[in-house]
Amino acid sequence: MDDATPGAQPVPELGSGHRLGRYEIIEPLSKGAMGAVYQALNTTTGEEVALKRLLDPRHATRFEIEARLLASLEHPRVVKVTDHFQDSSGAYYLVMDLVRGIDLGQMLKQQGTPGLLPKDAIRYTMESCEALQYVHEQQIVHRDVKPQNLIVGADGIVLVDFGVAREMGEEESGTVGIGTPRFMAPEVFAGGQLSPRSDVFGLAATLWTLLTGKPPVYADDTPLAETVPGVAPELEATVRAGLEMVPERRVASISAFARALGQPLRESRGLSLVLSLPSPDAPRTLIESVVRTAAGIFEASAASIALVDRTTSELVFQASWGAGAKEIVGVRLPPGVGIAGNVVQTGAGVAVEDCRTDQRFAAQIAKGTGYVPHTMVVVPLKRGDKPIGVLSLLDRRDGEPYGESDVRRATLFAELALAALDVNPEAFTSLGETSVGRAS
Repeated sequence: MDDATPGAQPVPELGSGHRLGRYEIIEPLSKGAMGAVYQALNTTTGEEVALKRLLDPRHATRFEIEARLLASLEHPRVVKVTDHFQDSSGAYYLVMDLVRGIDLGQMLKQQGTPGLLPKDAIRYTMESCEALQYVHEQQIVHRDVKPQNLIVGADGIVLVDFGVAREMGEEESGTVGIGTPRFMAPEVFAGGQLSPRSDVFGLAATLWTLLTGKPPVYADDTPLAETVPGVAPELEATVRAGLEMVPERRVASISAFARALGQPLRESRGLSLVLSLPSPDAPRTLIESVVRTAAGIFEASAASIALVDRTTSELVFQASWGAGAKEIVGVRLPPGVGIAGNVVQTGAGVAVEDCRTDQRFAAQIAKGTGYVPHTMVVVPLKRGDKPIGVLSLLDRRDGEPYGESDVRRATLFAELALAALDVNPEAFTSLGETSVGRAS
């Protein structure tokens, strides 16, 4: 490969007919500094798929964590991740549905004069907003919004190629940091905090590109109307607000950007990554909001709340967000079993750097849910000095282990969370003092 990452071994390009388990390479689709994408055939189902390879196996843990999370996404405007695996050489692969169509970068080259018609550029941008709004609701930032990652399929735009396992590399070609120059928000380019506003910048830069035929220059104040005659002042103001250099001054969300374009987003058609028991021991929307927020704050691949069943003393998982949510909700842990059971008994939070080697880890139960985490933080939910449940956070999305500083932060978050859940005790049976097994 001509795009090598410093410190990584060169990886040969896969040729037509190369087999990777049940997948057979047809041809390369694209390549970059940290990954290559191939069109492949699933020889078991006969379906063609897109297969993304991570070129630097040093980031394999992060790639696995994000792949598991991305596989939970389900929205008609977001590419579906169907599988992930590692080959004998240590390279990691992400398997996605093959979206047939043309990406907006190609469309611009073929049809731009030099840009697209404003009505078409706005339509594609609005469809992209639908995808990004769903992604952000699931506490995920795409990281690499640009015309090449927006494919016009049979039913409109589909968002592809999430920026998984991308790090800053001195010799990277095309991709720097987490994203692509000119489309990457300035704060990310400078190594700052990633947020949904970063994707707002990428989408605003994409809209500018679709209108003008070339990406914007950072901090360039040349009026858009000088390049695209007839652009309405309102459209110019909206694009400018999305391209603000300082994130706090930028349009705060994708939904706000859509409203500024004059077309509010319709209700999401995607599958939420947060689930709870049919009748949890707290208001459903509230307990689901807590686990969703916890996952976002601690950059977790999964988060859950479990409460002690007073009748059986078992720990019952009430709500969960992220990878494995469907399988963990309703699961019961016998008293003292697993890291969560140990935290209830001791009343002290823990950070586990490597779950798979920790003797307290309930490996068999984890395997049953289909999610065996690398690292986790578990802190007690206490009423007074008595633990009545736990908050669990699994797998940092950057692949790094959780530590004691995370325990302290999570303990404070748990205190706030329990206060929120107890804000209206008349609305539900008192937390931790009921036979929650009835709902499981």
